[in-house]
Amino acid sequence: MLYYLFEYLEKQYQFPGASLFGFITFRAAIAIILSLLFSTIFGKRIIRFLQKQQVGETIRDLGLEGQSEKEGTPTMGGIIIILATLIPVLLLAKLENTYIILLIVTTLWMGTIGFIDDYIKKFKNDKDGLKGRFKVLGQVGLGIIVGTTLYFNPNVTIKEKLPVAQQQEILAEDPNASPTKFFQAEEQSTKTTIPFVKGNEFDYADLITWIKPEWSKYAWMIFILASIFIITAVSNGANLTDGIDGLAAGTSAIIVFTLGIFAFVSGHIVFSDYLNIMFIPRIEEITIYIAAFVGALIGFLWYNSYPAQVFMGDTGSLTIGGIIAVIAIAVRKEWLIPVLCGIFLAENLSVVMQVSWFKYTRKKYGEGRRIFKMSPLHHHYQKSGYHESKIVTRFWIVGILLAILSIVTLKIR
Repeated sequence: MLYYLFEYLEKQYQFPGASLFGFITFRAAIAIILSLLFSTIFGKRIIRFLQKQQVGETIRDLGLEGQSEKEGTPTMGGIIIILATLIPVLLLAKLENTYIILLIVTTLWMGTIGFIDDYIKKFKNDKDGLKGRFKVLGQVGLGIIVGTTLYFNPNVTIKEKLPVAQQQEILAEDPNASPTKFFQAEEQSTKTTIPFVKGNEFDYADLITWIKPEWSKYAWMIFILASIFIITAVSNGANLTDGIDGLAAGTSAIIVFTLGIFAFVSGHIVFSDYLNIMFIPRIEEITIYIAAFVGALIGFLWYNSYPAQVFMGDTGSLTIGGIIAVIAIAVRKEWLIPVLCGIFLAENLSVVMQVSWFKYTRKKYGEGRRIFKMSPLHHHYQKSGYHESKIVTRFWIVGILLAILSIVTLKIR
């Protein structure tokens, strides 16, 4: 809204400073400041409101150190993250941008699913919350919306670089040619990128066109299925990571900041040309959303760091995972998720391995055996005697290393 106001003031009255709102970097900086201020200033009021509504966390006795002290801590704190993200976005982003609309829908969609889950747990006295099948149904529904939009919307396009021979011809005619001349016209595409591979573009249509070339018209089915899988996996990974104070919020902030770098360079034709990566027109606008989201996550840590004054609940964790997945798909970096979201992957795998091994050994030996002392993985380290603040800090360090490795893929192939 402020964006449109200052755009009008600039066009009509050449209002001093109004032109600054035309710059992505300026609006991103304002967005992160606003989200930080909202989450830290109004976060306390939201926590007090949650306390009055008696939405304290009910802690199951898992034999973990410091667990009993968390009893009664307000949950559903994901509301802070959602509001602190959406308010700056509505004020500063171009609201007609397809990617911004998609991220707003994702936030509200996953936030609603998480809120319903937390509501059932707290007000319906059902510790299991929303049934798993309904959560999955909601994730599948979002995957269909995201996949359909990114495939069929005419504003979702890419620009590929011209072959080297054509680039050389352009340079021969004009040594000072603009980078824009080295790219083809915009086109809708199901192409994405694979990290660490030279010529790293991959087209989802190739998964079926090798059978029959004319099956390319069904590529949308493959793309939507991939979107469903990614959104479901990442949102569940974020949900499992939310187990100790500050872990999910801090890890997610690192991941989202890294995706912001990818979004910015992918939407900037000069950087895309220099880095030899896919140019995605209009994707740079989600830098505003990402900046607000990072600010909201860091601001939430003000109250969620050890000892936590509030938990995000499924309202926050499912929303965080959904947003990360959609951003990764939009910037065509979803195949980088196993590296960038390595913490989420490890948490997911630890649960799958633990449950599978327990069932297998119980069937074979009559007694279930465990790989880890407890899953998800962070609880294993708690059981091993590490303090949760040390676990969180070390997980953050690993997350930073994975983020750096992900950024390096821009050049190392």
